[in-house]
Parts: sequence; C-alpha cells; structure tokens
Amino acid sequence: MKTNLNMNFPNSDFSDDFAGWPPEATVFPIAGVDLKVLPGTHPFVAAEETAIRENWAKETAANPALFDGRLVFQQQLSLGEDGILGEGYVTPFSAFMWWRRQPERRGGIHIFAYPVLESADGALVAIRMGAHTANPGQVYFAAGSLEPEDIVDNSCDIEANMRREVHEETGLDLAHAVAGQGLYASYSRRTVTLMRLFRFDMTADEMVKRIEAHMLVAEDKEIAGAVAIRSADHAAYPYNVAMLPVIDWYFGRNGA
Repeated sequence: MKTNLNMNFPNSDFSDDFAGWPPEATVFPIAGVDLKVLPGTHPFVAAEETAIRENWAKETAANPALFDGRLVFQQQLSLGEDGILGEGYVTPFSAFMWWRRQPERRGGIHIFAYPVLESADGALVAIRMGAHTANPGQVYFAAGSLEPEDIVDNSCDIEANMRREVHEETGLDLAHAVAGQGLYASYSRRTVTLMRLFRFDMTADEMVKRIEAHMLVAEDKEIAGAVAIRSADHAAYPYNVAMLPVIDWYFGRNGA
C-alpha cells in the first residue's frame, strides 16, 4: 500500500516536548505526514527579532555567501497512529540559524525530508557540502529545508521537496528510482528527519560519477562531491548528525 505523505489528522494532539515519541536517534516507521503552513509570523521570530538580526550579522561576516532565504519552520508537531502532524510558518533562514545555536532549541522545531538514495549494489549515496554553505564539509543525503515553493494548498508537499532537492544537487531524477513503500522518521535535538528509500538501477560508483558530472554544470555550486557509503562506520566520513541513525538502521536491517 502506498504511504500517504500528506494527510489530515483531525484527532492528533500537538506537543512540543516529544513526549510519547520513540527514543531520539532511532528510525521508526510512520503512516503519513501533514505539515500545515499558517499565515503570519512564527512566534519565535517575533520574540527573538533583535537576537536574530545580531546573530545574522555575525553569520554573514564569517560566511558572506549565506543567503537569508525562506523556509518552513514548525511551531509544533504531534505523532500518532496516523503519522506526524505539524503547524509552521514561512520563516527567514536567519531565524533558523539563530535557533539552531541555542542549547535547548526551544521555540520551534525543524523538520525536513531525507530521500535516502540506494544503489543497485547495496550502498547509499550522499553528498559532501561545499565550503561556502551553512554546513561546510558535512556529508548527508541530497536534501534541504522545506521552502515556500513546496507549499501546496497551505501544506508542505514532501515528495515535491525530495524531487527538487535531489535533482538540483545531484542531477538524478527520483522518477527513475523505485520508491520504498514505507515512510520513516528520526529526530534529535528538536530536528525531525522524514525518510524514504529510493533505489536506483545503478551501482554506487555509477551514481557518484553521474553526480560529479552534474557538479560541472550545476548553477548553484552547493556540493563539493559525492560519496558511496558501504557501512555504518560513523568515522568513515564527516557525517551530519542526522545521518548517523539512518546508516545504523539501513546497514543493520540489511545485515551489514
């Protein structure tokens, strides 16, 4: 049965402390997801306006290539037997950058979609971020925050976000992959990762070569390379923290 990525869950109760969720840094199946986008300003942005502006000045002084675009930032989430339900606002990237520097990260929740690219020979293929990005040198799957262009009828289109981010960053088309039937999630430090497997009929080396060829013609030089992941060794690459439970889960379930 195909998992519904955008559903209405009228009986879900919102929570901002993840009470009742599975443990952090584990991967668990979910039935669906519906992320509503509300009009107006996120309460965190309104409350932290001065701190956000001052921090952004520091961020851009250290990295002038940063751009204050817009992303969908959650105010609250719930997890029930029907899946994850959220409410968020279109928010400046500068506000997100200030939020993620806070030790407890209160005031909001970041949620993003992770298309887990799987090769025909059982490896995972990820990208290494460029030096001028917000996560320089880190290795993770081609992905990005939910953006205004991902909003359809006041809800985030998760599949559209996955297709767009993968194509922009790697040149690969998810329409040419076999999508896994299940939708999964993981979370840590108030950041939630939504995952689906996409298996390509190419070896990992072939996928890496295809991505490296795309890098030569891509308009936005966000990535610095591609890597083939063949084990759950946390020290193999400078992984983004969201990658660690994914590789543990993937290679554990495949007996590697």
